[in-house]
Amino acid sequence: MTEAVSFPDPLREPWRSLTRQRQAATLGMWFFLMSEMLFFGALFMAFSFSRVLSPEAFAEGARHTEIAYGAANTVVLVTSSLTITLAVRAADLLQRKLTGVFLAMTAGLGVLFLIIKGFEYRADLEQHLFPGANFALGHNAAQIFWAFYWAMTGIHAIHLAIGVALVLRLVWLVRRNRISPRSPQFEVASLYWHLVDAFWIVLFPVLYVAGRG
Repeated sequence: MTEAVSFPDPLREPWRSLTRQRQAATLGMWFFLMSEMLFFGALFMAFSFSRVLSPEAFAEGARHTEIAYGAANTVVLVTSSLTITLAVRAADLLQRKLTGVFLAMTAGLGVLFLIIKGFEYRADLEQHLFPGANFALGHNAAQIFWAFYWAMTGIHAIHLAIGVALVLRLVWLVRRNRISPRSPQFEVASLYWHLVDAFWIVLFPVLYVAGRG
């Protein structure tokens, strides 16, 4: 049963059809996501090439990552992908309140991820696992692994923080009935969120699991 609520018109200039507007927004987002995949793909290639040159040092570096934090954050992000998918589905069914609830849950899980990552970074710094003169594992290729670790997880955290901001904006618009559930913004935000999730699904085995076999 749909809510008896009058929603704002989702159609915007210059579009004359909501279908065309949604298709254009989705296509534009896919182009952006492809550029992001190229960026992260270059990082993964550089990491893989360096790992081939120094497999033992990279395995040693991976064994010092906080796998418990990484596993917890994996569960958090996978759950957040579910909640944002449910939010998009609720929007398609014109369930404004339910859409806001699932979006708020998604943003909350994103914030939880960042909090856990903050505790993990603190533990890493306390163990001097930051490349430099006081690096705990000595002056070897393990520093290269940790340079990649800080760069890749840091960039991912920035992307997630942007995603949290986008979702919170949608929560604000939904709760004040300033956006129609038919708006393409829900699907666009969902695509972005799933991309950030997918990157972490790759980062977790590469940075945390490798070297522990």
